[in-house]
Amino acid sequence: MQPPALMHLKVLLPFGIFAERTGVSRIVAESREGSFGLLPHRLDCVAALVPGILIYQNEAEGEAYVAVDEGVLIKSGLDVLVSVRNAIGGTDLGQLRAAVEREFLNLDEREQDVRSVMERMESDFIRRLAEFHHE
Repeated sequence: MQPPALMHLKVLLPFGIFAERTGVSRIVAESREGSFGLLPHRLDCVAALVPGILIYQNEAEGEAYVAVDEGVLIKSGLDVLVSVRNAIGGTDLGQLRAAVEREFLNLDEREQDVRSVMERMESDFIRRLAEFHHE
């Protein structure tokens, strides 16, 4: 009898590989629509991830948790690529959830503030350019 097919999980960050696991039997991730699970024979898919906890189970570690920032998950055959801006590993779910709230969600607020300032600067620049053009 042939052993069951298991997935290969790779968590990518902008600057390198955060984790690479083989023998993964299931993965649970969070999208804007809620949590969803992946099994080895699930159809291929692409999903936008929100900051949250990625859960995977493999033979070596059992159930493991990774706090991930927003990104994308791609399942193609037995390969699952998760590309996120930031990730934190750990075993305590409470600490990981707090890290998501502290690190990733606050970062989004800061980014929104920066984007708001940039939009004001851009609109001011365009307004001044239009005034200069009319002179």
